[in-house]
Amino acid sequence: MKKILFFIPNLMHGGAEKVLINLVNNLDKSKYDITLQTIFDVGVNKQYLNKDITYKYVFKRLFKGSTTIFKLFSSTFLYKYLIKDEYDIVISYLEGPTARIISGCPYKSKKVNWIHTEIRDEHQLALGFRNSYEAKVDYAKFNKIICVSNTVKQTFSKISGLKETNMDVLYNTNETEQIIDKSKDIVDDVSFDKNTINICSVGKITKVKGYKRLAKIHKKLINEGLKHHIYILGIGECEENIKKYIEENNLQDTYTLLGFRDNPYKYVSKCDLFVCSSYREGFSTAVTESLVVGTPVVSTLCSGAQELLGYNNEYGLVVENSEEGIYEGIKKLLEDRELLAYYKEKAIERGSFFSKEKTVKAVEDMIDSL
Repeated sequence: MKKILFFIPNLMHGGAEKVLINLVNNLDKSKYDITLQTIFDVGVNKQYLNKDITYKYVFKRLFKGSTTIFKLFSSTFLYKYLIKDEYDIVISYLEGPTARIISGCPYKSKKVNWIHTEIRDEHQLALGFRNSYEAKVDYAKFNKIICVSNTVKQTFSKISGLKETNMDVLYNTNETEQIIDKSKDIVDDVSFDKNTINICSVGKITKVKGYKRLAKIHKKLINEGLKHHIYILGIGECEENIKKYIEENNLQDTYTLLGFRDNPYKYVSKCDLFVCSSYREGFSTAVTESLVVGTPVVSTLCSGAQELLGYNNEYGLVVENSEEGIYEGIKKLLEDRELLAYYKEKAIERGSFFSKEKTVKAVEDMIDSL
């Protein structure tokens, strides 16, 4: 039986944290002895971890400046001090600080690193490391680099200088059956207006998700008489800024921040359209989940969008990554109900491609090949 460590900063409400829980819960426990370790013992996703997974953490509470402090020490010292134990396979499930720590593993363990986002410049590459040179040296120590989309693989290979032959693309694991079951739950805290187009999005309310520009687009469409209501499920640092914009522009009745929800699927499934307005993504968990529950998608052209929705908009609309692009995409579907209905059928078709069984087997095949 292989002893495997998955290492991640925390289990907060991000997409990577969520899909890691899904993955470890579904890996074959007759083949793998799995430990999930965090740097900080915080996050809503911890509650979903199965009891047959060993859970460890370093610090009980989150504190600022940890990455800066870690840079004072070598990666080997950090591994010995923070992780300590020996495993057959050690996996950093995110780029950055955990990748640096895992690269310092002093044992004969096989090392794997997951890359969840597009890394397009040396500044991004250096995050969590002392500098970009150290990042390149440390990433080269891994036996395998796993990227969540082809775009992520291509950009990481280019900026790191590592060959793509040492990289695999593995799609995120989603609890597809569970998502579908939960999507059928009744929504009793929101009254969706059947006489309008209800649009939703799910994600951290941060600048990268583009919810401020989505609010501006919403205002423009409302001013043009295109009736619709946008619901955002999530929390984050830009929340107050967006609330201020909503109030200043009298959009309280049509642009709603719902906050974090344990079951976002029941809201997404009741909406007519899902919008991904992100400036940057790795491989959007929220878009994948929207397809699984059969809600049509408009997404900006960011990493993974075309792999999810097709290179010729077969399964949804991929639009230019700009305010104008998102505006044109939403407007097109608000004005063409037949096209919206067509993409609902295609969403259901595409959602079946990302079944839990397929994605888990692909990870197990990778592990077994090391």
